[in-house]
Amino acid sequence: MSHRLDPLLRPRSIAVVGASERVDSVGRMTVHNLLTGGYEGQLHLVNPGRESVLGRPCHPSLAALPSPVEHVVFCVADHRLEALLEAAIAHGARAATIMSQGIVADDPGLAQRVRRRVRDAGLLLCGPNGMGFYNARDGVWVCGFDTRENHPRGGNVTLISQSGAGMCGIVDCEERIDFNLAVSSGGEFTVGMADYLDFVIEEHAPDVVGLFMETAREPAALVAALDKAWRRGIPVVAVKVGRTELAARLAQSHSGAVVGQDAAFDAVFERYGVQRVADMHELVTTLMLFAQPHPLPAQGGLVSLHDSGGERQLLVDLADSLGTPLAELQPPSVRALEERLDPGLPAVNPLDAWGAGGPDSDQVMAECLAILMSDPGAALGAVVHDRGPHSAIYPGYREYLRRGHRASGKPAVLIANHQGSGADPLAVAMTREGFPVVDGLRPFLVGAGALLAWRDARQRPAPALPECRQQGLEDARRALACAAPLEEAAALRCLRRLGLPCIDFRLAEDEAGVLAAGEVLGYPVALKTAMPGIGHKTERGGVHLGLEGPEALVAAWRDLARRLGPQVLVAPMAPAGVEMALGIVHDAQFGPLVVIGFGGVAMEALGDTLCALPPFDAATARRLIDRLRQRPLLDAHRGGPAPDIDGFAELAARFSAVAAGLGDHVAEMDLNPVIVHAGGCLVVDALIIPATGESPAHDNDIARKAS
Repeated sequence: MSHRLDPLLRPRSIAVVGASERVDSVGRMTVHNLLTGGYEGQLHLVNPGRESVLGRPCHPSLAALPSPVEHVVFCVADHRLEALLEAAIAHGARAATIMSQGIVADDPGLAQRVRRRVRDAGLLLCGPNGMGFYNARDGVWVCGFDTRENHPRGGNVTLISQSGAGMCGIVDCEERIDFNLAVSSGGEFTVGMADYLDFVIEEHAPDVVGLFMETAREPAALVAALDKAWRRGIPVVAVKVGRTELAARLAQSHSGAVVGQDAAFDAVFERYGVQRVADMHELVTTLMLFAQPHPLPAQGGLVSLHDSGGERQLLVDLADSLGTPLAELQPPSVRALEERLDPGLPAVNPLDAWGAGGPDSDQVMAECLAILMSDPGAALGAVVHDRGPHSAIYPGYREYLRRGHRASGKPAVLIANHQGSGADPLAVAMTREGFPVVDGLRPFLVGAGALLAWRDARQRPAPALPECRQQGLEDARRALACAAPLEEAAALRCLRRLGLPCIDFRLAEDEAGVLAAGEVLGYPVALKTAMPGIGHKTERGGVHLGLEGPEALVAAWRDLARRLGPQVLVAPMAPAGVEMALGIVHDAQFGPLVVIGFGGVAMEALGDTLCALPPFDAATARRLIDRLRQRPLLDAHRGGPAPDIDGFAELAARFSAVAAGLGDHVAEMDLNPVIVHAGGCLVVDALIIPATGESPAHDNDIARKAS
């Protein structure tokens, strides 16, 4: 079977245009890397000024080659690129790699002309403004920069980076990981991250894929590739830069990327089980943990063995802040540990087992790790240590890990609090044996958390997606055909037809009307201005709450009529509960997103919201709710009844079906507040902005917080 990227990533023939003997030049290093990597296809060198490079003959031009080539690697100055690119297209090349920026100071249009030309020609292009790639599985090293000499054939880890340093900064120094493919995708003129991901899923079936992302240039293709990885059971770990406004601007100027809302990427990652990490150190550690030959960890948490009480406490603190679960030991494990520990050492997890450091200490440490890892609550084990003199690893640590793994069959890891192990021979050997040696306690805990989160995600049942009332969707689409926003009354009617629980209300515009509404609805009532175009009702003094009778209602109406206008909305007072919010925002890259979080007038100040791709089920909604910072507010307090969290999760799931059904018809939607009380949920206020409309001056906190 062949893949459409074969001419790029495993071509049968390559021409290096600009091959050179100049030391440290891209033209020399590209040839050197192809030879070192053991490229088995036809390799031709092109340079009209040389007869040979590194002992291989040179040709004056592509036209002078003895046979056509599939892939052309350009190692030339940018001002020569355009003409040589035309020559490659005329030659019949199907793929190319451009490592330079493709930008000339006195010719700012060059990059755009190159982009159009390669797209028009259907040329598969790696770059520009990247560092090429290493297809170690097939022995094709197309990179013009210095690297380590031992990328072994095969490999079980893929790295796809939109940053050149994001690839080389890991690959060049990290011998503990065997990469099957590492790519610096650069400007992605015709081939992007999603294409490379599809290639390795189909052709290499890696144990794990790492992504260094600046943006998603082809969002739909990326989602399709992540979905394929999820369906094939291939974990993906991602660093996504651009969280802050400054980082987003830097990403745009660096690679021409249009950075989407960071919340949208979190929603996509949540849907497809992508484990997000913060930096390259955490990425490397997490890739190492996923790359081991052990099966997914069993149920339970982390157990760890220490030779220091202080460092044990450090692990406890970091695990708590990162949410990495620690196993609670069962009584038989505690008794077995107590029999081996020196007096004064508590038999707890994490365990400090070193004691006085006598001649039997190594034996005690190994036995204690075996006991810890054999506990039913243990999912994986770790030995946390400091290295010996000259940063060497004590050989005894390997035996600790072997002993623990033999006793339990569970993954075991060696962690140093501070060191550098990427090229240490014993660290590399132990990692390849299946016992990763990783650097830094925090990156390890992040990686372990990702491993356990992936395990949990894979074990979840298929979601039971809710359905939406079809007639309600059709009515909503008709209502959204106009450009005007659907403010509170119209929005609540629309949501009620969609099957969502909305508060009852009446509209009025005179004293008789408000009195009639109060009599029908029953006191106490709330009175709000319903004048068109008035947002920020609370800030404008447009809301009166808890009106106990006709006199108070009429007085409140007269106040609103005098200051804001006569049109009002009368509603019964909502039951006491917690103010939550649901919303829809439309991301430029990934389409509609559902926002879920704490609401009310302080929603923007609280900033406690999360996003998800619609549709999703109640179980997904519940996981999001449980991750909110102020989640304890939804528990029972002082003996009172707890708000109906499961009911709110069900409502969020039904609302996600609305978001999926309305799709591009909605630009923004706010359900804020949604009162969550002991007896259920009630939507109290709402706003819907059609995709063709413009946001009014409104308390559209959901849209602001999501972005």
